[in-house]
Amino acid sequence: MAASASSRGFTAPIGAAKLPTVEVFPPSPNGFVEFRRKKRSSIGGFFSIQCCCSDSIMPIRGGSGSGNGVDKGDDGRLDSKKITANYMRTQASSPMPFASPQSRFVSKPEKFFSRCTPRNSGPKSRDSPPKRDTGIANEKDWGISMLNDSVNETGVNEDGSTWYRESGEDLGDNGYRRRWTRMGGQSSDGTLEWKETWWEKSDWTGYKELGVEKSGKNVEGDAWWETWREFLHLDEWSNLARIERSAQKQAKSGTENAGWYENWWEKYDAKGWTEKGAHKYGRLNEQSWWEKWGEHYDGRGSVLKWTDKWAETELGTKWGDKWEEKFFAGIGSRQGETWHVSPVGDRWSRTWGEEHFGNGKVHKYGKSTTGESWDIIVDEGTYYEAEPHYGWADVVGNSSQLLSIQPRDRPPGAFPSMDFGPSLPPEDELPPTLLQ
Repeated sequence: MAASASSRGFTAPIGAAKLPTVEVFPPSPNGFVEFRRKKRSSIGGFFSIQCCCSDSIMPIRGGSGSGNGVDKGDDGRLDSKKITANYMRTQASSPMPFASPQSRFVSKPEKFFSRCTPRNSGPKSRDSPPKRDTGIANEKDWGISMLNDSVNETGVNEDGSTWYRESGEDLGDNGYRRRWTRMGGQSSDGTLEWKETWWEKSDWTGYKELGVEKSGKNVEGDAWWETWREFLHLDEWSNLARIERSAQKQAKSGTENAGWYENWWEKYDAKGWTEKGAHKYGRLNEQSWWEKWGEHYDGRGSVLKWTDKWAETELGTKWGDKWEEKFFAGIGSRQGETWHVSPVGDRWSRTWGEEHFGNGKVHKYGKSTTGESWDIIVDEGTYYEAEPHYGWADVVGNSSQLLSIQPRDRPPGAFPSMDFGPSLPPEDELPPTLLQ
């Protein structure tokens, strides 16, 4: 079916389309809360810095970027003096944003290496705060390059900053192998710090995983953490190859009560089954906001999409919007609600729904707490996305490094143990609690 957003809601896919910022304006005298989409622009890519001790140009990566065709979310030009992300700002007199403006956490990794040092003297900081609403990056955006040899190196730069780099290999049962590389550094006084870890995993069941984790802090007290991973495995029930990708990002301001967290995931199998979703949270001084959305395609034409957003202030004002749509073979439904609660507990809401019969007829109905209502049948076409705009073929094409991971040689007579039981990540791989 042709792609079209519902007139009363929109999805937030992690794909080629930019993720919109949604602004919520204070309720009008009749109590209606207005939600508007606001396009955001981004400028991304690689930036060059001329090194005083080399005739070459060194590419510096500006953030993790976003995958599936989404541009990198760099809002400012990076240079050798400052790496900036976006800064959370709002005015009490302006309309309250549903999703906060982006935060500018200033990272200054160049202070680790303020003077040019000889090549291969130590790892250069590639870390900068993650960008909000940039989804899941493709593996090529990370530039993961595993070291073949085991190393353990440390050093001190001319400005007193220190660095380290180490790599190794962990082996386990069932052909398990994890190759990893860690690097990091900090300024002489410890106020600036960055860490980055790369890894790849494999075993004899065909499981393969590629991942990154990075974190940092700056002199202003801003702190951030980000992890990304993709893995290939055999689905327990369908016996089909499946690729899953995820990204978690969070940042916290050191100068104000501001921070945000995002968890994105995508799952694909070889027959077109696809699941995507995100959970987001943020706060800026007296305001807090949440967003959840999901998409599910069964690979046979059935699709489910939903979004739920809400926000509140310390004074007790709350507002939100949610909607859901289900379709198969041109028949389906949409429904949703917009609501607002005042500090004294007065509630206003408007609910609506659509039934699509697949014959050009649509039943539309709704009501609000102010007494309005409608219940009509109209001649109207039905439009929805029956297939994901980014699917199995796309994720396979963008996962060449994952697919090229070589497992350990399996000796004759050794067979893999197919244990599909649930497992939790090691404690040291759980996300830090920056927002507490």
